[in-house]
Amino acid sequence: MKKIIAMLALCCWAVGAGAQNPPPGTPAFQETLATRATLEALRQGGYVLYMRHGNTDNSRPDRAPQVDLNDCSTQRPLNEEGRRVTAEVGRAIRQARIPLGEIFVSPLCRAKESAQAAFGKDFQVHEQLMYTANLTSEQKKPILATTRKLLSEPVPAGVNRVIVAHAPNMADLMGFFVKPEGTVVVIRPQGNGEFEYVASIHPRMWPELLR
Repeated sequence: MKKIIAMLALCCWAVGAGAQNPPPGTPAFQETLATRATLEALRQGGYVLYMRHGNTDNSRPDRAPQVDLNDCSTQRPLNEEGRRVTAEVGRAIRQARIPLGEIFVSPLCRAKESAQAAFGKDFQVHEQLMYTANLTSEQKKPILATTRKLLSEPVPAGVNRVIVAHAPNMADLMGFFVKPEGTVVVIRPQGNGEFEYVASIHPRMWPELLR
């Protein structure tokens, strides 16, 4: 087995404390880049793909202290590069013949637009995948619990579960701030709230992996 999800102790701490920085003395998260063998495994199904939304327009921040989920003008939006990147990632996943099952998406517009660009309209918006960076520790708890559940629940062979959400959420949960935008994180569910980090696929990696 590769690394078990940045250590169970870190995960439990993250859910309880809701912070993005690990406790003093915690080993730094070590990213592993995907290989062609990773794609072969994904073709068999049984994994979770956690995709960070595409590039955004940082000149237009989320409205403080709270965005309106029904009004995209109150949220930091995707830019043209973000739309291109997420569309290319979706196309690469199809070219790789990776079978997809359920697709769960954060309620923020940048995540929904990323999911539509990558996968079309067949996805479920899940409010408990909300961006955690601007939330209190108490507000984060149900979001991190939901994310953990979606990452750890077994996935049937022949399909892979997809989550389209945000980098701070994974930083809070397992000490991994996913970057760059459009990166796909491969997770192996283990049940009972546990999961294993397998690898990351940065957007620029897909052409080489598909050769």
